[in-house]
Amino acid sequence: MAADIPLSDRLDDDDYPAYTMGRAAEMLGTTPAFLRAIGEARLITPLRSEGGHRRYSRYQLRIAARARELVDRGTPIEAACRIVILEDQLEEAQRINAEYRRAAEEASAGSRSSGSAPGHGPGPGPGAASS
Repeated sequence: MAADIPLSDRLDDDDYPAYTMGRAAEMLGTTPAFLRAIGEARLITPLRSEGGHRRYSRYQLRIAARARELVDRGTPIEAACRIVILEDQLEEAQRINAEYRRAAEEASAGSRSSGSAPGHGPGPGPGAASS
């Protein structure tokens, strides 16, 4: 699988599981037990190497780092994981909302520029007398 993807693409891929548990813990300044705990809380699910070892992506490390910030401030690990999940869901919802808003604005601008606004086309407009 990984051999099929060029090395340069794997290095740029935030989802590529490039880091071992030990290296990930070292980068985050935490312990492998912390990484196992956030895995058990289902905040992140590391991929497994062919030998069964946990492997983490840069994206997963960013999520783990946010959880660690909350835990370092005294938030229980389960609550920290839930907060991070909710923050991620909110960010995704805001992104989708912005896309919908942009599409609606483009559609509205397109209908205005075609001159087909109600009451401005051919035929009697509002308030026209009927016979």
